[in-house]
Amino acid sequence: MAGFGDIVQKAFYLGVGLASYAGEKAGGKLAEVRSQVQKLADEMVAKGEMNTEEARRFVEEMMKQAQQPQGSGETSEKTPPSEPRRIEILEEDEEPTVKEASADENVDKLRQEVLDLQEELKRLQRDQ
Repeated sequence: MAGFGDIVQKAFYLGVGLASYAGEKAGGKLAEVRSQVQKLADEMVAKGEMNTEEARRFVEEMMKQAQQPQGSGETSEKTPPSEPRRIEILEEDEEPTVKEASADENVDKLRQEVLDLQEELKRLQRDQ
């Protein structure tokens, strides 16, 4: 049964490795974006279209926008939305939509899988 423990351990390490790799790729993309934005700001300063302080603020603002999730970039902090955000109130007997239900089920399944794997790992460590 030690082979199963190795598989669980390798799966765990694979997950950690994938998360680390994704973080490195995101950091590399941000560095690339910063470089391009800085180059654009430098060109605008050279042409006299903005001064160095404006260029610095421009770069900072662009980096903030690049780090925001894609969905939240539609409404900026400076311009309020044209109407209030709609809130849907469900009655207790109402069922959530199919999309919400499947997302909740997926999260619950994944959470249960993680708990099961943790228990199995603990059991295997006790058996050794």
